[in-house]
Amino acid sequence: MTTLHPADARASRSHPARTLPGAGRVARQALRRLVLLVVLLAAVFAAVELLPGDAAGATSDRGVTAADLAARRAALGLDRPVAQRFWDWMTGLPTGDLGTTARGRHVTDVLAGPFPNTLLLGGLALVLSTVGALALGGWSALRPGGRTDRAVDALSTAAFALPEFVVSVGLLLLLSQWTGWLPAVTLTGPDGSPESWTMTVLPLLSLAVPQIGWNTRIVRGALADQAALPHVQAAILDGLPRRRVLGRHILPGALPAIAVGIATSAGMLLGGTVVVETLFNYPGIGAVLAGAITDRDTPLIAGVVAAAGAAVSLLLLLADLVRATALGDERR
Repeated sequence: MTTLHPADARASRSHPARTLPGAGRVARQALRRLVLLVVLLAAVFAAVELLPGDAAGATSDRGVTAADLAARRAALGLDRPVAQRFWDWMTGLPTGDLGTTARGRHVTDVLAGPFPNTLLLGGLALVLSTVGALALGGWSALRPGGRTDRAVDALSTAAFALPEFVVSVGLLLLLSQWTGWLPAVTLTGPDGSPESWTMTVLPLLSLAVPQIGWNTRIVRGALADQAALPHVQAAILDGLPRRRVLGRHILPGALPAIAVGIATSAGMLLGGTVVVETLFNYPGIGAVLAGAITDRDTPLIAGVVAAAGAAVSLLLLLADLVRATALGDERR
């Protein structure tokens, strides 16, 4: 009969204790974010209810009679309590039914074209900001306290402090009005997407520049925390090249913090798209949301919030999994 070594027996007994708490923590965080999303959607219904006017009046022709307006309110369900309307809308959410707009279209059909365009723009901006932040943060970490480190710190702070609309106007003047290198507005093709890839460059840079500043600071801080650990200092004293120390000893330990920072910036990117898409006439959810607010169209506003919230929650879940995996590997 094979006998386990005491150390192996202890390892086999402790393995579930190492993996389950991390999985449970991720599950609790996912549940917490789901609850927060439901609360946010309830707040959307309440906020639209507090706005002056309603969807019936905003989408009706001028000169409509009071009787016709009352009939339209009843047809849209606006004569029911807001809590009941919210509950009815929420019960359809698990099946993908986001309700019907005030103009009679399914919300999913309205979002089918613009939302993928927004996801494409936001995804490209997230990739660009991540690559830029890793490059600048790593470059700065190789020269701690030097002129490069100070310059990167100052530039990243300035970039993050600039709102998207300021960056958009600056890039519009520089790359479109003064040089003519890029188109100032986005023209939509027959399929509802931009006619040319060049029309996405200005919106992409307008979104990415502030997030490069944010993520650079996150990356630089995470790398600095790892660089102060004893095993990293020992590797440096052993004479290992700094790039090797950065890639093998510092970056792996910094990944959890970097992943959370990048996932958090995804929410900022989706928030910034509303302004940027409006400035550049980009065919995304920014214009849809602006029109929905004008129409007091609660189902459409809530549908935009639900779709964006689901995308951000998915990225945060992936970041939680990266963090849990990295922490589990460290404990082993």
